[in-house]
Order: sequence, then C-alpha cells, then structure tokens
Amino acid sequence: MLELAFNARRGSFHLEIECRFASERTVIFGPSGAGKTTLLRLIAGLDLSEPARPQSARVVLDGRAITDSATGIWLKPGHRQMSMVAQQSALFPHLTVAANVAYGIASLEPGARTTRVIEMLELVGGLRLMDRSPRDLSGGESQRVALARALAPHPRLLLLDEPFSALDGAASDNLLIRLQQWATDHKVQTVMATHDATDALALAAEVALLNEGRLTTLGPAADVLSAERQRLQNRLS
Repeated sequence: MLELAFNARRGSFHLEIECRFASERTVIFGPSGAGKTTLLRLIAGLDLSEPARPQSARVVLDGRAITDSATGIWLKPGHRQMSMVAQQSALFPHLTVAANVAYGIASLEPGARTTRVIEMLELVGGLRLMDRSPRDLSGGESQRVALARALAPHPRLLLLDEPFSALDGAASDNLLIRLQQWATDHKVQTVMATHDATDALALAAEVALLNEGRLTTLGPAADVLSAERQRLQNRLS
C-alpha cells in the first residue's frame, strides 16, 4: 500500500494531492499537463533541489515512511525499495546493455548477478541485446532495457512513466502482460502513468484520474474510465 501527500509547485503549475493507492496496480490517467510525470517523480524523490523541492511531502510504503516525518526529505535511495522507468530510457551510454541492467544489483555475487541480468532481459524480450551499446539500440529496445534495469533489484514499488510509448501495439500488449505476471509473482506494486486507457483496462487496475494537479477520481478502471468518457461526451454534445 502506498500513501501519498504532496504540495508542490513547478512554475505556475501547482500539484496538491493526498491519497492512498491500495491496489497492486494503479494507473495514473489524465490529459497532458495534468501532473502525471510530476507525481511519479515526486514519489521517486527526484527534483528535490530548490526551487523544485515540494512545500510538503509524505510518502509511506507498506506502513514504512519513505520521507522523514519532520523534514519531509526523502530517505537514502537504498531505503526506498522503489525503481522508476521514465519516458526517456536514460541508459548509461558508456556501459553495455548487460552492465546497465546489472548496475543496481552490485551487492549480488557475480554468478547471481549474471543470472538476474539474463532473467530480466529475457522477461522484457531483450536477451539478444546483452552485449550491445545503448547507442546501437532503437527507442523500443532502449525502453525494454530500461525496464529490465528497473526490475533487476526486485523493488517493492515500480513507477512507470509511459514505459511502452516507443513500442507498437502488439509488442506493448505482450510486454504489459509479462510485466503484470512478474509483478504479481514477486509482490511488486506498480504505479504507471499513461494517456492510453487500454493500458488501464488491460491491467485491471485502479485508476487515479488527474486533472490540473488534483486527483479527481480514484477507483476501478472500468468505473472511472466509463465516467470520464461520459463526461467528455457531455462536454462535446
């Protein structure tokens, strides 16, 4: 379970949210500029230097505080138990694909680390890419590798920001199914930002509907998206 409370400004944009994501899978849905990426980056503890630091912040995962209760500052990364896949893969250009995936699991013994890298790349359909440089990857391949790198430490919480945007429909659907099963098997809670309603429906997720930095609705995908579709139809009629 993920509990959140944020009050943050980014220029003229103001995000103010307090909620609880209790489902294994939550999809943050909303129009461009609603605050989806900002919310994920805040949860992950990114953009914390001034003037981007939020006025107030509280993140609690499974009853354990990720932010300091007195200062609102995020605890050290090693205590967060979370990984994030951003819209841009941000792979380390000087490392091979295998080394990128292994980056966050240096504490494992070499044999176990190699096995984990192979498992994660196989999961995302990127095993053939192991020895390549990130410079030689397509956009879709880079996204697969970035996902494998995020999964390798077996995080408790996985944050995904439009993670399959560079993949075609069939490839995206296939990877989403694999990811959903892996996350269930490993008890990983996922929070994914997307503009594609089919992702939410395919995941059978709860949907957090965001608009202008505010959470307007939180509930089952079928209910929330049906109500949103009707609202938009009413506006256009």
